[in-house]
Amino acid sequence: MKFQRRTLFAALAAASLTTAWPLTGFAQKKIVLGFSQIGAESEWRTANTESIKAAAKEAGIELKFSDAQQKQENQIKAIRSFIAQKVDVIAFSPVVESGWDTVLREAKAAKIPVILTDRAVDSKDTSLYVTFMGSDFIEEGRKAGRWLVEKVKGKTGDVNVVELQGTVGSAPAIDRKKGFEEAIKADPRIKIIRSQTGDFTRAKGKEVMEAFLKAEGKKINVLYAHNDDMAIGAIQAIEEAGMKPSKDITIISIDAVKGAFEAMMAGKLDVTVECSPLLGPQLMSATKDLVAGKSLPKRIVTEETIFPMEVAAREFPKRKY
Repeated sequence: MKFQRRTLFAALAAASLTTAWPLTGFAQKKIVLGFSQIGAESEWRTANTESIKAAAKEAGIELKFSDAQQKQENQIKAIRSFIAQKVDVIAFSPVVESGWDTVLREAKAAKIPVILTDRAVDSKDTSLYVTFMGSDFIEEGRKAGRWLVEKVKGKTGDVNVVELQGTVGSAPAIDRKKGFEEAIKADPRIKIIRSQTGDFTRAKGKEVMEAFLKAEGKKINVLYAHNDDMAIGAIQAIEEAGMKPSKDITIISIDAVKGAFEAMMAGKLDVTVECSPLLGPQLMSATKDLVAGKSLPKRIVTEETIFPMEVAAREFPKRKY
């Protein structure tokens, strides 16, 4: 009996050691994620950065964060730095779509998986990144266009639209334009009469809208802005020109940040299409899965909706960004 008991204790001790060692080893090796952010050009981007930093902390992931200040060369430098530091995973929001193949091949050669967040890259070699997580920008443009088609139903005359585009060459600028144009084909009266980049910033949005107003004046019926910050800048320009936003010019934008809800509650913005920046938890989950050797879908889409002015006051308290 003594022998059996001794054997049982020895077996239990051995079992506890075998389970303890891997756990201890895992605890010592913290997952390291290198993340290159575009910049801090808008309320949306700031919320996106905060979400990533908070989620990394919560997940116990070491985050090496780099702000590219809206320059592609800064992002490429950051990615090369992450490769040199031998991080476990690289993630980035590409400032523009093209020109990434060389640096992504370097990451692949170093066997470091890459996750694209929020924006895609234009590359024929899709093996250079593991997954793209973020919004469907074409669908966001379609939602904005479909809303306008519904809004002008039953009204007479042409509908002249001016468009504030995002950063030239960026995925959201290309796709939000494409989706909107696709949707407004349903009503041949809707025409884009001016289209120019406002670089996703409030200041540039105001400046370009001032130029639109000087050129077209009261011919403008609708403003379609690729993000809320540009729309808010444009609202200032419209008011300074002695016109009433939403009354004289219908205003449509994308992102659904708190500033847009405030503008809607003030009766100055008609509608905003949601584009959630809160990608942090999803990114950390994907990072952990990759390190654990799990496979990920090539496309992870975030679920989003549309908020017209009439729901702004009700929805505003629920907004996290």
